Order: sequence, then C-alpha cells, then structure tokens
Amino acid sequence: MTPIHRWLRRRLSVPWRKAVRQTELGILGLGVVAGAASGVVASLLGLAAKGLHLLLFGADSEHGLSALRDADPLVLLLSPAVGGLLLALLGMALARWWPRQPIDPIEANALHGGRMSLIDGIVVGMQNLLSNGFGASVGLEAAYTQAGGGVASRLGRAFGLRRGDLRVLVGCGAAGAIAASFQAPLTGAFYAFELVIGAYSIAQLGPVVAAAVAGTVVARALGGTTPVFSGGIAPPDWNDGLTALFIGLLCGLAAIALMRGVTLAEAVIRRVIPWSFLRPATGGLMVGALALVTPAVLSAGHGALHLTFVVEGSAVPVLMLLLLKALASAISIGSGFRGGLFFASLLLGALFGKLLAVPANWAGFGVDPLLTAVVGMSAFGAAIIGAPFAMTFIALETTGDFAVAGVTVAAVIVSSTTVRRLFGYSFATWRFHLRGEAIRSAHDIGWLRELTVGKLMRREVRTVKTDLRISSFRRDFPLGSVTHVVALDQADRYAGLILVAEAHAPEAAENDTVATLVHLPDRVLLPAQNAKQAMAIFDATDAEALAVVDKGDTSRVLGLVTASHLLRRYSEELDKRRQDELGIMPA
Repeated sequence: MTPIHRWLRRRLSVPWRKAVRQTELGILGLGVVAGAASGVVASLLGLAAKGLHLLLFGADSEHGLSALRDADPLVLLLSPAVGGLLLALLGMALARWWPRQPIDPIEANALHGGRMSLIDGIVVGMQNLLSNGFGASVGLEAAYTQAGGGVASRLGRAFGLRRGDLRVLVGCGAAGAIAASFQAPLTGAFYAFELVIGAYSIAQLGPVVAAAVAGTVVARALGGTTPVFSGGIAPPDWNDGLTALFIGLLCGLAAIALMRGVTLAEAVIRRVIPWSFLRPATGGLMVGALALVTPAVLSAGHGALHLTFVVEGSAVPVLMLLLLKALASAISIGSGFRGGLFFASLLLGALFGKLLAVPANWAGFGVDPLLTAVVGMSAFGAAIIGAPFAMTFIALETTGDFAVAGVTVAAVIVSSTTVRRLFGYSFATWRFHLRGEAIRSAHDIGWLRELTVGKLMRREVRTVKTDLRISSFRRDFPLGSVTHVVALDQADRYAGLILVAEAHAPEAAENDTVATLVHLPDRVLLPAQNAKQAMAIFDATDAEALAVVDKGDTSRVLGLVTASHLLRRYSEELDKRRQDELGIMPA
C-alpha cells in the first residue's frame, strides 16, 4: 500500500466509502472525478510536450511540430537521436530501480481486475514525453491513458470498489484522457467501452460519459490539447457511399501492412543493433534523417493532419508524406520509443483517404477530397486502434455532420471486418500477442487465471500404499466414508486414484492388493493450472475427481479436486462477472 493510498484510506471513513461504492450515484461521482483528473493530466502532458517542442525546435513549432517550416536541419536530424539517448538512459535506470513491465489499462482490466500502479503512469509519461517531445513519430495518447487509468484505479481502490466497478472506473480514466486529448467526449467514451472495458451496459453509460465530458471540459479550460479539425463538408451522396466502402477495404489492408511493418522493423533493428541501449538513439537518427525530407514525420502529427484537411495539393506530396510517416512510425516504435499509433493512424488514414480521392475522381465519382480524408482517418484509425464506434464518433465530433458520420460508419465497418477476418488483432492486442499474452480485448479473463487448481483443491486427502490388501482397505474405508482415495507407491509418489465403491464390489478379491484398482495413474492436475485448463482435463479423462501434485517429476500429492466442485465454483465466478458487466449491484 502506497503512502497516497494510506492517506486516502485514513481520511475516508468506512461508512462513507461503503455508501459511495454501493450506489450508482457514488460510482457516477467517482467517474466524474476520474475523468476530470485525467483531463488535468492530459493537459499538463500536452503542455509539457509543447514546451519541449518550443525549446528544441523554436517558435515555429507552436502550431504543431509536424507543420514546421524552415527549421534548422541539424536540429531536425539530431533532436530525435538525443531523445532516444535520454530514453535509453532512463530505461537503464528503470531496469535497476523499477524492473517491471508497466501494465496498461487494457491489460489491467483483462488480467488484473482494474488494478494499476501510479508509478507505472509516471514511468510511461516520462518515456512518452521524451519520445514525443524530442520529435519521435509517436503520439502522447499512451501516456494519457496510462496516467488517467492509474489515477482512476488508485481512486477506486481507496474506496474499496468491487472488481467490476474498479474496471469501469479505469475505463472512466481512459475515457477522460482520450476525450481531453481530442476534445471529443463521445470518442473518449466509446474508446473506453470498446478497448478498456470490453463491454457496454446501461449502468456503465453514465459514469463513462460523465468522465469523458469532465475530461473535455477540463482540457478546454487548461488548453493543453488540440482538437483534430473543425470545418464543413458538402453533404455526401451515393457516389460518396460507394467510395467510402472502397476506402474502408483498402484502409483495412493498409493497416495490416503497417502492423506487420512495425513488427518487421523491430526485428530488423534488434538484429542489426544487438545493444538495446543504442537502438532508440539510432532509431531517432533515422527519424531525423526522414525529417530532413519533410518535418511532417515528426511527433504525433497534429500540424500535418490540420494541413491535410485545409490545404489542397497534388497526389505526389501526399503519397510521399504517407510513406515517410508510416516508415517513421514503424522505426520509432520498433527502435524502442514509447508511444502508440493512435494519432499516427488518424494522420495516415487522412492522407490515404485524400490520396484515394484522385482515382475516384478519375473514375467519374466526383468525390470531395476533404470527405475522403475524414472517412480514411476514421477507417484507418478503427483498423489500427480496434474501436469502430469511437472512430465513427470522432468523424461526427470533428465535422458536426451526421450525414458524414453515416458514410464514415460504412467505411469503418468494412475496415474493421477486414482486419478482424484477415489479421485478428488491433495494434494494442497485436503487441500483447507478440509478448505471449492471449488477450484479444479488455474482457475480464483475469478472474479465470486467479481461479487456480491450488485454490480449488481439497487438501485433506486420504492415501494408501499400492501394496495394501483389499481386505484391509475395506476395513479402513467403509462405504460412505469417502469416495476417492489416493494410491502412493513405495517412494510416496502419486500412483493413481482408487474408488471406494469399486473396492467393495463383490468381484474385487480380498487377497489382491489395491494396485489392481488404481485408475488414472498418469493424469493429474498442477496447482498453477486454472479452472478452464482443469475442466479440459476432466473432459478428456471423463473422471469424477483428479489428484493435484506439486510437479510432474516428483509427483508429491497436494490435494484432490472433484469435477462437481470445479464446475460449481466456475459457474459462481462466471455469474459474478456477468452481473458486473450488466451493472447489477450485489444484494
């Protein structure tokens, strides 16, 4: 328990904490507080990044680092490399004093019941600030959601929230952070539902939306973040709808290529540069070299996205920026810079959509490049981020036009379906997959991992040696005393299970040893296995009970698990999770 946690618990009386956590209004109030706190954190991080941009790149970076003009070439080349060097030094310090992998909101809600660390938020914030502030081609959204989720988790734990409510509150923190980042509350709310909570219910709507609105209000007041775009678009027609479907398909395929490209870049950099502390600096130098071609590849890309929407130009510069930005993002993440592809995916999608307007107009469709840019932004973002509703709402909140949002949702559906069928992951879950975590969403599977055989087994187990005669066994274990007895060999290792009823059957000869009655000599459970794995073994063996041993080589018996008890406990826990998802308060 951290000092902050102890301080909060001392000052929050038990009756008040109980009243807050057991009412919907209490959770709603905590959601507002979490969203406002996330808005403050996002604004401060945004202001800090802008301050670094002004310090390193001069006053021209005030309107976005990617919109720089006439910058010093030496600064463009070396700044990302210096940031990479500082990031490597920070990584070495963390490896010594805080040697753990930060748990982000998606992983926390999927595996840890919403439990996050504030120190992780500080660490990721520092790493992301060094990456973005010095010009690496990554956004700050990872720091926003990490810090916002960490604050929300700590707040919920101070009030002793149930597992399901704590997961929702972490979603509130992420909603406030994303809403503050783009000043778009519906985008932030549905980002939380789709990515951080992994489900939607009426009971969760109030806290999450309230948190997103609170984060937006705070961000607008503090001025640390920038809206995506504000402008009008001509009403779309059926030609635009057909074009949007085509854009959605191509955005899905391009997103898969980008995610594969990031993994390929990481593998190549690891092979070429075996020294991990040199990778960020080398990657920064490569990004700096790309910035000499166009500074639009630097940082998240807010300035470049604004120019994409408001400036007309030929297809060649758009194509060049699209390729260079994709390459810079892949190099930045692959070389170890901290951040994500959230905003980069919006910029790449807008560029891709604007580029696709050229062949569409050649074919006689007569589409508006600004409309295709908005459609491409949302479709590509949905494919990378894995939040189709959030990306639809960002188009709505960006343009204020329901007709544009209707066209956009068609492209978003096509791109999301394409990625799901051909690839199966968003970028966040793809990174988990590469780390060996079987997470496809924030849906709560942590409770299943925590429901282990070691927690379910009965430790009081009756045992006998395999050379014991059946007559003696009948005397020691009359019918009705127990149902199963564990047989041990002469070295006290597991030898199998004996059914007491079978030992009392007439066909069992009294002079034989119980070794003739042994079943399942090679099928056991291990204490670290979870309930789902145990059920699979029960299904394969069709057994009523299985012994639990410490490990395969020694086979020391620890306990016994019955199939009926396992199924009952699994059903109870599953029912609790369903109640949490539906927002049903415990009796």
